[in-house]
Amino acid sequence: MKINNETKVGILAVVALALLIVGFNFLKGKKFFTNSTTLYARYENIQGLQKSNPIYISGMQVGTVYDIRPDKDMKSILVELNITKDIYIPKNSVATIKSNPISTPSMDIKLGNDPLHLKNKDTLITSMSGSIFDAVLDKVDPVLQEVKKAISGIDTLLGNFNNILDPKAKGNLAATLSNLNAITGSMLQSTASLNAMMNQQTGALAKSLNHVESITGNLANSNEKVSHIVDNLDKATTKFSNLDVETSITKLNEAMTGLQTAIGKMNSTDGTMGKLMNDPSLYQNLASTSNKLNLLLDDLRVNPKRYINISVFGKKTKGSPLMVPLPDTVNSPYYIEKVN
Repeated sequence: MKINNETKVGILAVVALALLIVGFNFLKGKKFFTNSTTLYARYENIQGLQKSNPIYISGMQVGTVYDIRPDKDMKSILVELNITKDIYIPKNSVATIKSNPISTPSMDIKLGNDPLHLKNKDTLITSMSGSIFDAVLDKVDPVLQEVKKAISGIDTLLGNFNNILDPKAKGNLAATLSNLNAITGSMLQSTASLNAMMNQQTGALAKSLNHVESITGNLANSNEKVSHIVDNLDKATTKFSNLDVETSITKLNEAMTGLQTAIGKMNSTDGTMGKLMNDPSLYQNLASTSNKLNLLLDDLRVNPKRYINISVFGKKTKGSPLMVPLPDTVNSPYYIEKVN
């Protein structure tokens, strides 16, 4: 049976769509080939929690946040948890969102002691965790209470002193108290400014931490790119470490040694190249041959009939050719006279 092109295109489209859905769910933390448990948790404020954020129990990651679905009135937000570890979670366990000023939030599940365990698609008990601003305010409020108690004690002490001091001392003490009241007023203003700065909604510290959280979120979103770069760098260093650098250096040293030996032989009179470069007899033979060639050319120019015998009219040049070579002219070279 022959399948037409339209059927093939339809099958490929279905397969591509299925692979897209599977890959998208895999990136979100949903695993198809392992047993996982789905749990739900409902919050009024998720404190910046996002999909794929980790879930911890006793410091160990046991799953990830799979989905976040808010109600239409935004009064409640449903968080779907994907527990990938095969563990038992008691029914009275509490899920708390932990905020991190320099990283993304995470979810922590504190295990209870109920003998019954949560099943698939059960809902966890939730609890709101205090933010970093609440912790700072908890530290500041006791200090303010102690300052107020100290001021009340000072007022009582000054009242007692007021009965035993003279009018002049009372005046000085009144001035001191006035200055102290001014100081406490400044302290109260500073405290109000500190409270305004640490306000969770409009405080400068809250805005700064929000910016830091946005930056760290962008860094977390770039983890895949950073990992890819690190993997490429690791592959490059692995390939470089596999190179036989020592053997290459040894061969280079051998080649340099051979080159030095060849240059040494060229500088000496041993061998053909050394003799050609250092033996003066070659130059002398070349100079002698050049002089003899000059003599031959001059003789050819002056007595051409001795070498080319074409006679139509006239007499034939008499004379016998040179049978014995002339003496060597190396020590008495042939020079051409200059004509003025």
